[in-house]
Formats: sequence, C-alpha cells, structure tokens
Amino acid sequence: QVQLVETGGGLVQAGDSLRLSCTASGLTFGIYIMAWYRQTSGKEREMVAAISTLGSNSKYGDAVKGRFTISRDNSKNMVWLQMNNLKPEDTADYYCAAGGHFGRLAPQNMDYWGKGTQVTVSS
Repeated sequence: QVQLVETGGGLVQAGDSLRLSCTASGLTFGIYIMAWYRQTSGKEREMVAAISTLGSNSKYGDAVKGRFTISRDNSKNMVWLQMNNLKPEDTADYYCAAGGHFGRLAPQNMDYWGKGTQVTVSS
C-alpha cells in the first residue's frame, strides 16, 4: 500500500521560513516524479514545485519562484519543500504527490497523494 505522509506544517508569520517533509512508502520511490501542490478553500489545487526522479531538474509555480526549493533523497524515500520569505497568500493545505511524467504535472496526472499538511502565514 502506497503512503505519502507530509509533516512540517504550522502557523508562522510573514517573512518566516518553514520546511515541509514528505515520507513515501510502498512504492519504488526513485522512479517517480515528486511534487508539492497546495490548495485553499474554493480554489483548484495548484502545483507548487516538482522534482525529477534523480533530482537534477525542478519546476516551480510562478508564485513561489525564488522563495521555495524542492529537494529529494532517494535513499530515504523523502522529498522536502523549503519555504522562505513566506507570505499570507502562501496559506494553504500542502500536498505531496508522486507521478510519472515531468511534463504532465496537472493534479489529475499524479498517481499518489498524501493527506496534506496545513500552512498558515499570518501578516
């Protein structure tokens, strides 16, 4: 059974940093694209960051470029999202996902999802 478990969310102030972690089990981690998505109430889930299988390539949503960094360690089956200079508009539920196509990162194309971790940024 595939499981993706996100940790690290919380309540922070604008300008602070936060690091989200995702631990995967039940899948061959190294063959999957890993990505972080976020969603707020009433809005569609959006891709925040994605990383290729070996970690050599990454993509970021326009809203987080230059502030967020995605990384992974295939030996630990883990992926992280380092979030710096957080803004109130970053407030959302953040989800870890695994998929097979670096060029197809729409949520419906991802294979597995975690249950999410909440990030709240106060102004």
